[in-house]
Amino acid sequence: MGVARETSEVGRGLPVAVDAMGGDKAPGQIVEGACQAARELGIPVLLVGDGDYLARYAAEPGVAVQAASEVVGMDEDPGRAVRVKRDSSLARCAEAVRDGHACAMVSAGNTGAAMASALLRMGRLSGVARPAIATVIPVPGSTPTVLLDSGANVDCTPQMLVQFAQMGQVLATERFGIVEPRVGLLSIGEEPTKGNALVKEVHALLAGGAAGPQVRFIGNVEGRDVMTDHVDVVVTDGFTGNVVLKTLEGGVKAVVGGVLAALTADEAVKEAARSVLPALSPLADELDPDSYGGAVLLGVNGVCVISHGSSGARAVVNAIRVAHHASEEHLVRRLESVIASTQVAAARG
Repeated sequence: MGVARETSEVGRGLPVAVDAMGGDKAPGQIVEGACQAARELGIPVLLVGDGDYLARYAAEPGVAVQAASEVVGMDEDPGRAVRVKRDSSLARCAEAVRDGHACAMVSAGNTGAAMASALLRMGRLSGVARPAIATVIPVPGSTPTVLLDSGANVDCTPQMLVQFAQMGQVLATERFGIVEPRVGLLSIGEEPTKGNALVKEVHALLAGGAAGPQVRFIGNVEGRDVMTDHVDVVVTDGFTGNVVLKTLEGGVKAVVGGVLAALTADEAVKEAARSVLPALSPLADELDPDSYGGAVLLGVNGVCVISHGSSGARAVVNAIRVAHHASEEHLVRRLESVIASTQVAAARG
């Protein structure tokens, strides 16, 4: 599939391509966040979308504009939209990375279309069976957990999950500086005999070293472990991963809503809350998805960060930060190297 393109290979200072039209709050909040990233972080951005709307931002320091005449809607069929809307802001972002005009891309738009655009335009890394979406799960007071796949592949083979383990450990090291990330396989019990046929086969492969010596496999983990410091990378199929992700999002939202409701129940409680809220503020920030910017699509030949659809300016700033950091730290090259080394070892028997 070719050689991975990175900032170091195509020139320092390349911008992050931002899909200005993707997301529930596009283009206003998306553009605001992109301009803020350029202004405050010094990361150049390429805004892609409606030329007439974006023209006013072309003079902003660190901001470039590329017109795209089409927009992929949040409810559109991803495959069809990518094939038909060739001049969409999503497609042009992916092409900017492919052609060496941007070091990475960020979109808060249609997740399936963003993934399809990146895969079709950038291509898949050599040896990668299927790209996976790696989502950062907050762990209060500790390093976040990397969950993958969180929705890209509903049906998976054992070999795909082995690669997810490899790619997840690379991301945990690159993004959070964990030297030897603990990789766990999501199941319904810690024992190797627990789980469905897929989980049992993957456990045997990982325990037998199929992912290579760099992957520190700690065995099965359960859903309750995802938001703890017991594991750094949780591997599962995209169907299960997406259910886990949405369940956690809903649970956290419900708890936070309940706490806020309790703290504003009456005037006496409100008075007490004034002294409590400052202590809770750091926790709220840790649990806020906007703090992490978005999920990284691993396995494509370029850096692609997919933000949640309700992303505001703060989320966009952090997504651009994540995308730029991944490019600077040669994430794609590291992924390619890990996958290639395992294939060589397997070929040697």
